[in-house]
Amino acid sequence: MSKVNLDLKQMFEAGVHFGHFKRRWHPNMSNFIHSIHNGRCIIDLTATKQALEEILPIITAAVSQGNKVLMVGTKRQTKSLIEETASALSMPYVTNRWVGGMLTNNATINIRIKKLKDLEQKMASGELVSKYNKLEVQNYQKTIDNLNRLYGGIKEMNKLPGLVFITDMQTNAIAVTEANKLNIPIVALADTNVDPTLATYPIPANDDALRSLELIINLISEAIKTGQNQLSKSVESEADEQEVVNQSKEV
Repeated sequence: MSKVNLDLKQMFEAGVHFGHFKRRWHPNMSNFIHSIHNGRCIIDLTATKQALEEILPIITAAVSQGNKVLMVGTKRQTKSLIEETASALSMPYVTNRWVGGMLTNNATINIRIKKLKDLEQKMASGELVSKYNKLEVQNYQKTIDNLNRLYGGIKEMNKLPGLVFITDMQTNAIAVTEANKLNIPIVALADTNVDPTLATYPIPANDDALRSLELIINLISEAIKTGQNQLSKSVESEADEQEVVNQSKEV
């Protein structure tokens, strides 16, 4: 991965350093706290930069090997940002309530996703419209919409992700638990009120302010893009090598 410009001034201006009030801090975040100002924890941005310098290449390497990154952000200020970013990268995402078992109960989740896809196919083909009255069709559409709210972001996730990126560990404690149970590496923002040891790769940072979220998510996005480019080049190279082998056999 090419060197990423991790500008401390840019992080400062984005408010990455603003943590919660000391009364809400988690003791395991002490190594990442620079100081206390007006009762509020100030995150050490040099620790944030160091974490990103370690983590971004790991994300790139995982994606370059064909792994997916499941992006999770269910807070109001995070939802649209995660959905837009993940969709643009063709990565799975969860932006509404995390449904228990999304990772650990694959069989049940797959049944629900199959139901969603079947209903979408029947609605698109006109099969439901031709068989049922208007009210019944509306009810089917409501079912489709509800299932999409819960599973729409993961309905093309055909296998477990190689990494899980979580913007709000406290809100998505179940996601953290499930990923850890399956030994799926977790990259997560760690604000001063969470336990960073629950993430494989914690990023000490403000997980509430939109500008902070945008900055970190953009960096994660660029790391994923770099990995996708490397994967694409690798696939092309293998195809070229195979073509050479085939041509040599023909001679």
